Amino acid sequence: MTEDEAQAWLDSHGWWTGAQGERLRSFAALLLEEADRQNLISAASRAELWSRHIVDSAQLLRLLAQDDGGLWVDLGTGAGPPGMVIACLRDAPMLMIEARPLRTAFLQRCIDTLGLRHARVVTDKTERVQLDAPAAIISARAYAPLDRLIGAAAHLSDPSTVWLLPQGRNAQNELAIAQSHWQGLFHVEQSLTDAGSAIVTLSQLAKRAPAPDPKAKSSGAQRRATWKKRHP
Repeated sequence: MTEDEAQAWLDSHGWWTGAQGERLRSFAALLLEEADRQNLISAASRAELWSRHIVDSAQLLRLLAQDDGGLWVDLGTGAGPPGMVIACLRDAPMLMIEARPLRTAFLQRCIDTLGLRHARVVTDKTERVQLDAPAAIISARAYAPLDRLIGAAAHLSDPSTVWLLPQGRNAQNELAIAQSHWQGLFHVEQSLTDAGSAIVTLSQLAKRAPAPDPKAKSSGAQRRATWKKRHP
């Protein structure tokens, strides 16, 4: 996707003009400005800001079958995408979790500058964050391997939570590993911005019961066989 195509895509969804477009352009300017002070995005991706970061984040909204305006939690928000982009487009509660103080200071400045009263950021590790009620939506981009990501944030969810997880070009392998420990409705969607990348969507998450230990079974069978020999 080119930069012109990215802006045309946003325009087709009504996100290039009006308040949402103004927020996105202001956030883009803040991101580029802050990138001169801390390593938020690579130098190469600056020329692809709208496709690689803005639309790559905004496309998550199209994967929601419905949106009742519940709490959206973004893990490891870092430079902003996808959480800050979603907050620019969606006027509903957004919680961004980021462990690095310099990054959270930048995110808070974006929230204040853009007037995103429905958004907030916390400086902490995901594993330590507690919510009053489960998140409606959880997203994460370049956060951790899928299996570890789910394990870190499962306590923030319930079976109704929708997970939207861009996984790059290794999505199928990541998914196979995650499914050995977790069960639910998994689906892989191709990314609009990169034909080789994918987004994993997940709902009805539950921890998979551990597989029976064949050694334990064998030991039990051996004990029974020994008992029968001793008690014919």
